[in-house]
Amino acid sequence: QVQLVESGGGLVQAGGSLRLSCAASGRTFRSFVMGWFRQAPGKEREFAAAITRSGDITYYADSVKGRFTISRDNAKNTVFLQMNNLKSEDTAVYYCAADWTAIRPSSSAYSYDYWGQGTQVTVSS
Repeated sequence: QVQLVESGGGLVQAGGSLRLSCAASGRTFRSFVMGWFRQAPGKEREFAAAITRSGDITYYADSVKGRFTISRDNAKNTVFLQMNNLKSEDTAVYYCAADWTAIRPSSSAYSYDYWGQGTQVTVSS
């Protein structure tokens, strides 16, 4: 079992930046592949970024590539999502997720075993 708590969301103007954090407790954090997903009103949850257990390889959705950066600090049991050059279409609830069994990060939400409660990101144009 692992508990995930996101923070760092808020209201930002287009072109601005936010840094999301996800603090984990419970099972050994370094054992999990970590991902960030987002869900806009009326839309399905979609993949944003993921990172391997060691943090050496990252994956991004095309829609955020070049603007978002995922990273992790295994000593602090935390995963981050740095979001730059935000656009109105980035407005969504952002969720972090933990995958216990994956060999490598997946972009499918079904692969992830544990989820945080989400943090709202609103980008005004």
